[in-house]
Amino acid sequence: MTEKFLLYGGALGKEAGAVKARSGGRAATSDWMELEQQRGISITSAALQFQHRGCVMNLLDTPGHRDFSEDTYRVLVAADAAIMVLDAAKGIEPQTLKLFEVCREREIPFLTFINKWDRPGKAPLELLDEIEETLIVEPTPVTWPVGIPGDFRGVIHQETGTYTRFTRTARGSTIAPEEVVDPERAAAEDGEWWEASSEEAELLSAVGRTVNQKTFLAGESTPVFFGSALTNFGVRFLLDGVVDLVPPPAPRVEADGSHRALDAPFSGLVFKVQAGMDKAHRDRIAFVRVCSGEFDRGMIAIAGRTGRQFSTKYAQTLFGKDRSTVDTAYPGDILGLVNANDLRVGDAVYVGEPCEWPALPAFAPEHFRRARVKDTSKFKQFRKGVTQLDEEGAIQVLRDEAFGDSQPILAAVGPMQFEVATHRLENEFGAPVELTATRFTIARKTDEESTPALRAMQGVDVLVRDDGTHLALFESRYWMDRVLKDHPELMLERMIAEGGLG
Repeated sequence: MTEKFLLYGGALGKEAGAVKARSGGRAATSDWMELEQQRGISITSAALQFQHRGCVMNLLDTPGHRDFSEDTYRVLVAADAAIMVLDAAKGIEPQTLKLFEVCREREIPFLTFINKWDRPGKAPLELLDEIEETLIVEPTPVTWPVGIPGDFRGVIHQETGTYTRFTRTARGSTIAPEEVVDPERAAAEDGEWWEASSEEAELLSAVGRTVNQKTFLAGESTPVFFGSALTNFGVRFLLDGVVDLVPPPAPRVEADGSHRALDAPFSGLVFKVQAGMDKAHRDRIAFVRVCSGEFDRGMIAIAGRTGRQFSTKYAQTLFGKDRSTVDTAYPGDILGLVNANDLRVGDAVYVGEPCEWPALPAFAPEHFRRARVKDTSKFKQFRKGVTQLDEEGAIQVLRDEAFGDSQPILAAVGPMQFEVATHRLENEFGAPVELTATRFTIARKTDEESTPALRAMQGVDVLVRDDGTHLALFESRYWMDRVLKDHPELMLERMIAEGGLG
């Protein structure tokens, strides 16, 4: 979907896969990490900027796999709107529901694209019912499919009643030709498929299932588009929908509940930190969403968490792993600040008026492994790599008093995060590691006062993150529930992703 947006937005050449750039011929994919390309899935989020219909769009492509939903949660804090992509056959999956809850909590409006209509799947009315019943939000179709899943002919645009038929292209590498077909011809050529779809479209209009900008922005409805990203069917309509429906950047809410005006002095939010994007330079990039004011490269900004000044001389705009120097940026834009080593995920950066953003949600790890470097001569590289992964939020690093830095415990939301961590430690930092299982299965946030009592119990340990957060680790949910019942005086706070939002 991301690559097809770039194709329709003109950021690619005539074919998907050919980036329009000075050097030419590079791969056009937001999955820039080597392991992503090997596995064929998104592991980390990426930022890409392009234009469509005179509007500048900053697209944050997030991992779809549930093991990396933690990265997606953080990226959502930088977004003005989201696109929920559903599989026509699978409908709403568990990780989709969790992400929707984050959107609802942060009042982020979202559009829905029902994908893979070129393959067998559920009936369109069934999918609308599922969206309404599961998410408690009203689906309002912008386009309606002609043809059953697996036999996709085109879409009816609900507002105009226009029927657009699509034509396949080789491997979906070029923009799909579109043809507007009048009702008489549609009835003659598409027969029962046209009749059934047009009747459903008329019924939806008759019962008021039409797009409402007010309820969309309030998160009470979601405009729905049908299509196939693989064949490019319906992609343009979705991109047009982003331009027509998604609001421009608005004043951001600060930690004290006030709003930072768009014309206030420059401020930004660090929502991601990433190392290893450029193997030649081994640098580190802080991804910053501009929240107010005008950014000028070279300005001296302040990192809110530390109060320290830093130079923005090496500011870049991002296109996957490709980047170029940027001189100015405005609210809604995404910057890459290179080697701003004091910045951490969730930090505010500003010039002039100080600001502080609401704290990012904490995530409950459910998988734990003890890490040990295989070659002790590589311990320095190992420690550097573990620290970097921790700062990125790619994995949580917990330290045990008995082992210190030599054998930290890596804590993850999903087990595939361990695979990424070991791959990066070996390939980026030259420190092959061995991971061993632990007896822990669930964690809760605790405090220093509760720590001694918890450590004295069987089946429990308390480890500490670099930021000072204490996590109580339990051998089983049963044992944790028992401790909660028997010792209500102890602090054991739930975190996001532990059976939903805590």
